[in-house]
Amino acid sequence: MIKTIAFYLPQFYTFPENDEWWGKGFTEWTNVKKSKSLFWGHSMPEVPLNDNYYDLSNIDTMIWQSKLAMQYGVDAFCYYHYWFKNGKKLLEKPIENMLHNRNVNIPFCLCWANEAWTRTWDGHGSDILMPQEYDEDIESLTMHFKYLLPFFKDDRYIKENNKPLFIIYKPYLINDITRIMSCWNELAKEEGFDGIYWGVQHTDNFGYSDLIAKFDMAIEFEPSYTANHEMRINNYDNTEISIKECLKKIKCILMKLLHVFFKVPLINSYDEIWKCINNRIPQNERIAPGAFVSWDNTPRKGIRGITYQKATPEKFKKYMIERYSRAKNVYKSQYLFINAWNEWAEGAHLEPDEQNGYGYLEALKDAQLVSHIKDDKYFPNK
Repeated sequence: MIKTIAFYLPQFYTFPENDEWWGKGFTEWTNVKKSKSLFWGHSMPEVPLNDNYYDLSNIDTMIWQSKLAMQYGVDAFCYYHYWFKNGKKLLEKPIENMLHNRNVNIPFCLCWANEAWTRTWDGHGSDILMPQEYDEDIESLTMHFKYLLPFFKDDRYIKENNKPLFIIYKPYLINDITRIMSCWNELAKEEGFDGIYWGVQHTDNFGYSDLIAKFDMAIEFEPSYTANHEMRINNYDNTEISIKECLKKIKCILMKLLHVFFKVPLINSYDEIWKCINNRIPQNERIAPGAFVSWDNTPRKGIRGITYQKATPEKFKKYMIERYSRAKNVYKSQYLFINAWNEWAEGAHLEPDEQNGYGYLEALKDAQLVSHIKDDKYFPNK
């Protein structure tokens, strides 16, 4: 059975660093609430169903999320993990609360969001708030591993062949990723595992092939992976593409230039990107397919944002039926990663909202039933 894993953002509670950097009381909801319609047909802001602007420091919220996710066919959450030099952590409270509360009854894994925090949200991306400097000495690597060990040992944690699945967001930012991987593999074996099952959140295919080859699994993180892929003039097999396709790519490049130099939102087609996603052949057997609910990061980036327009639950269902089929028959994968459970400021959320209700969750459930990924017995009543 294909396991559906949704990426999960913990940026929905207050903590001192965010208060200092963005103003007292800042959470991801701050960006969501202040968003505005920027062009005709642009539906903003998105509002959670019943004004449920939840607080992730409240464990009851995470219990509700886990129950809701399982009811609609999400098999696991992939929580983002934020670790910086000398063991500095951010956004750790939700996952630590989850670890110690068995009522958050959903399988999970972790993805190390290993990049510096900058003022990207207000257009000052060069202003570094929390630098990401990598400790590569054995003592520091061991400290990081020991922090993760209770998560790895939890029976809810996803393991592959007695190896806990650990995903790294941008491994190419790390000078000596091999040293980290080797060290943690040995430490994991000392704890009774057979090593770490290494995943990479694969957002492009420009170079880095030697680096990606070090990982057990490369996840097509959508829609970024496909958007970057579509910038290429040739397909994977380097065959010539049609004039029509070439013109389409040139148009895409011109629109991106307008977006960059004239500071207008980049408006893309939801249907076109999904067509590309479901037509692509994976590069090798280690690729895990990705999917996305919808996308609009203008709540974070305003006119500098990117949006995929005309997304609906009905379209999502149609594309997910095909995605599951390809995951099973083309990718031969046991995992499918969805962006995302709750990326509200990027318009990528399965969680119910005022406009669509439970539409996207129902679409996911229906797609699994049609695709025979799960049967009716799997789904508990709402």
